[in-house]
Amino acid sequence: MRFQDRIAIVTGGGSGMGKEVATRFVAEGGSVVVNGRDAAKTEAAARQIDASGKRAVAYVGDVALPATGEALVKTTIDRFGRLDVLFNNAGIFAPKPFLEVTEAEYDRFLDNILKGTFFTAQAAAKAMKAAGRGGAIVQTGSMWALQAIGATPSSAYSAAKAGVHALVKNLAIELAPEKIRVNAIAPAVIETPVYDTFLTPEQVKAVLPSFNTFHPLGRNGQAADAAEALLFLVSDQASFITGVVLPVDGGVMAGRQ
Repeated sequence: MRFQDRIAIVTGGGSGMGKEVATRFVAEGGSVVVNGRDAAKTEAAARQIDASGKRAVAYVGDVALPATGEALVKTTIDRFGRLDVLFNNAGIFAPKPFLEVTEAEYDRFLDNILKGTFFTAQAAAKAMKAAGRGGAIVQTGSMWALQAIGATPSSAYSAAKAGVHALVKNLAIELAPEKIRVNAIAPAVIETPVYDTFLTPEQVKAVLPSFNTFHPLGRNGQAADAAEALLFLVSDQASFITGVVLPVDGGVMAGRQ
């Protein structure tokens, strides 16, 4: 199995892409610490991934706070003895026109997406360097950081995700001597519970199908599509890949039909 005896942290692991990648990582032999801000959801996800509690544990905390990243890494090493992989997946999404974005909303995007990614990666990289075995960090970026979509105005979100993309390039160079690889995926529309945070259930049912044709492949992405790309990037099959932002977008960045 690809991840036999490897240990990973998954931020934003209570649902969606994070939960899916944690589930598949454990299914392929690894163990995970699942992080999220919602205690009930995060703990339920860990139990669903591994009911025995031996290979999936929950750590509740907000990665927008640098101390959370440090504590998350310490908890992982205390529980499993090592850290091999960080899936830096936590984030938020809520479209809003540029002229209506408040300072508080801007700060929320930057803190949850860019600051959280930065300091959690820093804590993980310090631990990986100290252990001397190398490791892999993969961030969840966004297609919205590569091109703007008029139907979903997302200036603050996109700016934060663009920072994540830039961080990938810089960390790939800085951490290469330590054999720590750093990559990201840039998903288009992936059907996850994130849309439930700003749309009603009725709106989700009406709006999401309208984006199928936005993707040249004719459908929205699923959590499994993103998870497979994330898992590949931290696997040994990707051992010569670092500094890459991989579109997982059904062909959107290739052009329009």
